[in-house]
Amino acid sequence: MNALVDGRDLVKRFGSFTAVDGVSLRVEDGEVVGLLGANGAGKTTLLRILLGLLSPTAGTARLFGGSPTRAALSRVGYVPQGLGLYTDLTVAENLAFRARLFGVGAPPLPDDLEARSAEIVAGLSVGYQRRVAFLAALMHHPALLVLDEPTSGVGPLGRARLWDTIREAADGGAGVLVTTHHLEEAEECDRLVMMAAGKIAAEGSLVDIVGSLQAVEVETDDWRRGLDVLGSAGVVVGLAGSRLRVPGGDPAEVRRILEDAGVAGTVSSRPATLEEKFVSLAGH
Repeated sequence: MNALVDGRDLVKRFGSFTAVDGVSLRVEDGEVVGLLGANGAGKTTLLRILLGLLSPTAGTARLFGGSPTRAALSRVGYVPQGLGLYTDLTVAENLAFRARLFGVGAPPLPDDLEARSAEIVAGLSVGYQRRVAFLAALMHHPALLVLDEPTSGVGPLGRARLWDTIREAADGGAGVLVTTHHLEEAEECDRLVMMAAGKIAAEGSLVDIVGSLQAVEVETDDWRRGLDVLGSAGVVVGLAGSRLRVPGGDPAEVRRILEDAGVAGTVSSRPATLEEKFVSLAGH
């Protein structure tokens, strides 16, 4: 059975810079695949290759089992980082234009957007603009939904609402490929692909990716000094509340560094978080 998206050994170079380096990725019906990574990891470039908007330097990209033709793209709902809206048109005009492109009727609007249907898109908040972009992408009931940082600049409530829409699309049978740098959104995905420096650093479920990685946790009243001491020693250290966290660290080594500097505290080992796993992978 053909995957909705099937990229194999993809490479994209811009001069001497390699933005995507040997990446393979598949998306099946009804699954939400989260493409995670910091800004500059290669996520957007990879999406554009998979959609045929960029030609790969090497490797192959298949969409619905074939080349990413115009017919294939008509089965895709795409929300780019720039949203793809005409900001000098109204909400209603944007949706009517997109409906004519796909040969469908314009979708009904929820009450709050209906009240703004005559407003110019440029005057809307980022949250409302993203909701309009989602409506435009979903109006033709796409088999594949491709979303590039869909919740960027949106508050927690708006993000939750957009993720409800994403899950509804997947429950209806669509495959979803979504990029994000909000690691807390990983729990919303069925499968994760984590990118760093143009490569896939890890993939699988949330549990698969975090695996058995442990983090050293330090409880100390002098956490500010502890942070400085560990950082000066070359240790990758983070702060969770007033607790110091060292992903993948050695408890004995952390304890020694702190004791040598006269920083008193309790050192223990705890399961790592996804963010700490990502820091560990990106560091390598």
